[in-house]
Amino acid sequence: FGVVGECNIQYALSPYSEEYYIIEVNARLSRSSALASKATGYPLAYVAAKLSLGIPLPEIKNSVTGNTTACFEPSLDYCVVKIPRWDLHKFSRVSTKIGSSMKSV
Repeated sequence: FGVVGECNIQYALSPYSEEYYIIEVNARLSRSSALASKATGYPLAYVAAKLSLGIPLPEIKNSVTGNTTACFEPSLDYCVVKIPRWDLHKFSRVSTKIGSSMKSV
């Protein structure tokens, strides 16, 4: 996509096949970015700020390890999942149809 900095891509996976669909692309820091940063310990906002100042990724020191650059991905032995919470039983006339759009009730 040609993005310099942080980019969050959200996917939807078909339950009937191995097909997936891109439903949203955010070329900015988002709430999901904060979750990813917290879960991995990788300082996304710090790295994105340095990139916006024109510092190349190989020259940005990884503040977590202290001896690698920001080019190295964090190694994870776990999975973090963001699960929506639907409290729709409180509202009698709200549609319970789930889609990719955010709604307020």
